[in-house]
Amino acid sequence: MANDTPCIAVCFIDPQTDLCAGCGRTLPEIAKWHRMDTAERLAVMATLPQRMADAGMPPVSSRARKATSP
Repeated sequence: MANDTPCIAVCFIDPQTDLCAGCGRTLPEIAKWHRMDTAERLAVMATLPQRMADAGMPPVSSRARKATSP
């Protein structure tokens, strides 16, 4: 995955939060991600830790470490 994406290839939209269980993005954000410029992507990524915490989900950073661990 590129450095400018929070995707960890664990794609599942949680029906209660409408957030991807892997990265914390919404479906509309995921759908338009390839059309966003770097600043827009970084702005969304800056919100992910708090939105995941607010939803009671583990933070994106801990999920990314698990996904990339051997």
